[in-house]
Amino acid sequence: MNFVSTIKLVFRTLLARKGRSFLTILGIVIGVAGVIIIIALGAGAQSLVLGQITKLGTNLLAVQPGMSNEKGPPSQIFGIVVTSLVQQDADALRDPGRVPHAVAVNSGVQGSGTVIWGNQSADTTFVGTQYTYPQIISLTMKEGQFFDQQQGQGNANVVVLGSQVASDLFGQSGVDPVGQVVKVKSVSEEGSGGIPLRVIGVIAERGSAFFQNLDDQVFMPLAIAQQQLLGIHYLQSISIKVDSADHVDQTIGDVKAVLSQQHHITREVDADFTVRNIADAVSILSTVTNALRLFLTAMAAIALLVGGIGILNIMMVTVAERTREIGLRKAVGATNAAVRNQFLFEAGALTSLGGIVGIIVGIVISYLIFLLMNYLGYDWAFVISLSSVLLAVGVSILTGVVFGLYPAFKASKLNPIEALRYE
Repeated sequence: MNFVSTIKLVFRTLLARKGRSFLTILGIVIGVAGVIIIIALGAGAQSLVLGQITKLGTNLLAVQPGMSNEKGPPSQIFGIVVTSLVQQDADALRDPGRVPHAVAVNSGVQGSGTVIWGNQSADTTFVGTQYTYPQIISLTMKEGQFFDQQQGQGNANVVVLGSQVASDLFGQSGVDPVGQVVKVKSVSEEGSGGIPLRVIGVIAERGSAFFQNLDDQVFMPLAIAQQQLLGIHYLQSISIKVDSADHVDQTIGDVKAVLSQQHHITREVDADFTVRNIADAVSILSTVTNALRLFLTAMAAIALLVGGIGILNIMMVTVAERTREIGLRKAVGATNAAVRNQFLFEAGALTSLGGIVGIIVGIVISYLIFLLMNYLGYDWAFVISLSSVLLAVGVSILTGVVFGLYPAFKASKLNPIEALRYE
């Protein structure tokens, strides 16, 4: 029997057992699709993280209240608010003689609240900040302007809206938000009418960063958020922009030295503040992402193993069912190699078909994830690498060959006389 005849026989046999063939390749489909999806997810997550770096910058430091461990967040006791950072700390960090590579320092607090205009309202995050905020986070104004130093230090009753908040409040009316007076109240101000603030600007759409919608925010002078909305005197964070990524480590040391002096701290273990580089957060996210990819890859490998065992089982059953057929073929002159190749081709055909379907399913699901993530506002890339496709196909074919070898050799070594007597 030549090669073409063997292939025809293989496909006739598989088509005669459609249900069994479908169930056999299902495990291969799941495993191969899993490989494609996992690699696409990894590439998409990497593009997302790099997008966050682009938005925030690698030369950005964040100072938070509370002591931290080596790699974790500030360690705080549940239910206790750490109030170790105050405005005097931020003022000290602005001294170019003490922190020479800091080009901008910004204090901040934030809370959850509601913005009201007429009969329209939007639940959002309000941010109390300073005029240096646009220097820390590069902003593009859609209209109007961010508040200046005089307005910020004079505690002017002004507010800058994120694009989503502006759309929620003014989108249907068509009214220009700039110049309108809105009321802002925190979630703790039940029954309060809110603080009237004049809109002086709307920020252009920014999307999301580190799983936070940057467009669903409003910005106001620091003192207004502290005193009138939150009723606090301390800071929740201090942001520092460094002139160059090369000076980040030196600036971290300078910041620690200044704050230790401000807080009269003589030992580093007694520090009541945490200085973090944005790149550190990215590194932690990358570590988590890689661990998740490894776990999911292991799950896909298990699915391929299960599919391979399914092929082994079904081929063993097929050999048993077709014992008399094998005996008849060998009796009329079929060689051991011809019988072996037939069963190997059957296993290879199952896994190849499963691999092709798995690739299609994996690409489709990866694309749907890409559409969903972009719909949610994340900078997610759709990446299907040739290496992932080749890996999936190679593994699926190898699975068929490995798990089809034993049944194929078993079939080829059957004694034709005993096979013909098999019931």
